[in-house]
Amino acid sequence: MSEIWKTLPGWLRNIVVPVILLIVALSLASAIVGAVFGVIGWIIGWIIRALFVVALGAVVVILVKKASR
Repeated sequence: MSEIWKTLPGWLRNIVVPVILLIVALSLASAIVGAVFGVIGWIIGWIIRALFVVALGAVVVILVKKASR
């Protein structure tokens, strides 16, 4: 492998390969960040739904108590 690396032209070793590695690294990092924000958004969505259900339950309880008077 080192023989192949040494036979590459200098501009390819010093410019093209680092740029390709940078693009791959940024792509991987953005995928990881997107996955993290996706999971966080999913959790927040479930929390909002749970709070909505609790609020609806509280409204129903209040209305039933007022109706029973």
